[in-house]
Amino acid sequence: HFQRPPSREAKLVRCIRGRVFDVIVDLRPGSNTYADHVTVELDSVSRRAVYIPPGLGHGFQTLEDDTEVFYLMSDYVDANLAAGVRWNDPAFGIRWPFTDVTLNERDARYPDFDAEAFAAEFAAHEQGREQ
Repeated sequence: HFQRPPSREAKLVRCIRGRVFDVIVDLRPGSNTYADHVTVELDSVSRRAVYIPPGLGHGFQTLEDDTEVFYLMSDYVDANLAAGVRWNDPAFGIRWPFTDVTLNERDARYPDFDAEAFAAEFAAHEQGREQ
């Protein structure tokens, strides 16, 4: 999940019950790590949190029943800017713990990532912002 420009949403994510496999994907065209990802396991015992800066995508898989995740977000979620990509899109090469998953309707409809189209949309927004 991510917010399209002009959103500058950042997140602080913590697992307050159970365990999650958390994934962060760099969606900033021009970044040296564009389309790369990092993973981290968050759980209620370690109490670790992860900060996700603007321009990065985020997703997770629960690793235990009754898991709860807490988000602190820098801005309101704008439904018109909310977007995502298919959770197992090969463009990112994410090695998820589980491949047999249950998705909500919204997540099941997300498309594969089109890096060229995404970069063009981002560039058009940045160009408009500079004027």
